[in-house]
Amino acid sequence: MTVTYTARVANARFCGFSKLLLAWKGSIYKVLYKEFLAFFAMYTAISITYRFFLSDDQKRYFEKLAIYCNHYASLIPMSFVLGFYVTLVVNRWWNQYTSIPLPDRLMCVLSGGLQGSDERGRLLRRTMMRYASLSALLILRSVSTAVFKRFPTMDHVVEAGFMTREERKKFEGLHSPYNKYWIPCVWFTNLAAVARGEGRVKDDHTLKLLLEELNAFRGKCSMLFHYDMISVPLVYTQVVTLAVYSFFLVCLIGRQFLDPRQGYPGHDLDLYVPIFTLLQFFFYAGWLKVAEQLINPFGEDDDDFETNWLIDRNFQVSMMAVDEMYGDLPMMERDRYWNDSNPRPPYTAATLFVLRKPSFQGSTFDMAIPKEEMHFQHLEDIAENLEESGSRHPNMALFNRLLNAAPSPTGFMGGALRRTSAQLQRLRHSPSIDQCTSDDDDNESCKIGKGGSLPSGLGQETQSTVCSFREEKSARTPLIDIQFGSEQEKRGGQAAVNQGKQRKGRDGRDDEESQTREEGEKTESTRGEIHTPVSILPPPQQPSRETLVSSTPITSHDPSAFLFHPAAHSSLEHCSSQPIINQNKAVPAIPKPPFGVNKMSFLTVPSYNEPQRFRSVSMGSELTGS
Repeated sequence: MTVTYTARVANARFCGFSKLLLAWKGSIYKVLYKEFLAFFAMYTAISITYRFFLSDDQKRYFEKLAIYCNHYASLIPMSFVLGFYVTLVVNRWWNQYTSIPLPDRLMCVLSGGLQGSDERGRLLRRTMMRYASLSALLILRSVSTAVFKRFPTMDHVVEAGFMTREERKKFEGLHSPYNKYWIPCVWFTNLAAVARGEGRVKDDHTLKLLLEELNAFRGKCSMLFHYDMISVPLVYTQVVTLAVYSFFLVCLIGRQFLDPRQGYPGHDLDLYVPIFTLLQFFFYAGWLKVAEQLINPFGEDDDDFETNWLIDRNFQVSMMAVDEMYGDLPMMERDRYWNDSNPRPPYTAATLFVLRKPSFQGSTFDMAIPKEEMHFQHLEDIAENLEESGSRHPNMALFNRLLNAAPSPTGFMGGALRRTSAQLQRLRHSPSIDQCTSDDDDNESCKIGKGGSLPSGLGQETQSTVCSFREEKSARTPLIDIQFGSEQEKRGGQAAVNQGKQRKGRDGRDDEESQTREEGEKTESTRGEIHTPVSILPPPQQPSRETLVSSTPITSHDPSAFLFHPAAHSSLEHCSSQPIINQNKAVPAIPKPPFGVNKMSFLTVPSYNEPQRFRSVSMGSELTGS
């Protein structure tokens, strides 16, 4: 029977395992003492031969051989090979135990699912449960030597009551070269179908549950059979065994005590008995014996499974559950805590200390937080704090200077400024930014900040960078009020005329800009009265050859937003990632502007006839226009 010592080590005490060292049944002493005595006897014989029967020359040769063996014995990987093998065997040992078929779940489903307290119902339940026990007996008889010794032939199985003589004739009449442990399971399913046809199994769901439990029971029988058929690979067992035995055979010579007068290093003492070598043999050889005992737990060792006890227990419990206990219910009555909303079972004096322990509420239940950190923060304050923390980032100043100084291709400025306008408009309508002050509610730029739909292309790619500005009450016109030329589609032959008008308008707007700076907030109220704004995105059109050659500058009604001012650099705060607007068509080429004015336009850049490459600032993603 399996050696059980769980109760003796229930509580950890001083030298708690020391009480187990004196046990003999199932101990390492009982398993290993023969090999240990054989090893010590061989070591003693070699030592006596070296000391008393060898000549001096033979002793010198033996001493060199002992030093050689002791030096190279450490090359054998004992710990790795043996440790991995024992771990594999122990896992396999426990998995085999969990594969032993137990009828507990099946008998509960059968007792509740197959109705009928008459003789027919009782006969069906007992017969079906006996078939399940017979299947388990047949598979255990195939894998366990103890069960086979108990039931060596089918006559013993019939005599024990697991099978009737008629069933034995039926069983032996089914010819198959394979193990026939599964035949009683098929008989079980046939009886279940008969019970369903007779109405004793009320519905198909109950029948399905009954068959599922039977299949789980049969699956464990099958796993047990395959564990018996598929062993640990023989080559692995051979390697481990040879490693252990060869190591200690070498130690018989290499661990001998040599003559101290010869002055060999490490041989200053002559103790006659190799204490540490014997301990090493005890540990390593005992480790191998553990694997040898657990590799097949269905034998008759002290720690092997008690298969005969399992057969007796399972058969008795299953028959009681489906027969004597069927419909046998105790009378229902109110329990002791019927009117108690907080029932507390009593404790004995030995377990009263449990009441003194507080109930566990969670690992963070007693966590203390300062009162000043418990207040909720408004989302507006959180957004401002994030904006301020971003402005203080050490790399932002360098990044902003690079944005101001870097040359901008035509395609980048055309897309980046439109995305900048959309981003600034959304920021203006957020709680931390001024609201749009335009009187025209239909303004396209204001619609973007008020939750309107963004231009097509935004929100699709996330590789472009849009620069945002601090909230300042300045007289300069913001970037969102830039009005692109609404007569771009009328370029044709009026390109030169439009260019002249723009030069005159630019001089007038310079005066207007200085006047706007003096008036302050009047510019904000009159900003929407300059011109009716057009869409930020220019309408895509296929440029002709003449258009590519002609000069087509972008019309701006407020040049202060596009010109480089010294104060403009201080308002640049940070850059945030925004989607890229897909541009499937070519952007019209823009020639060099006249340099007659004092301030260089920020938007006009030289154009080329070759395809333009549009590059985002932050991530470097590119779009190519033909």
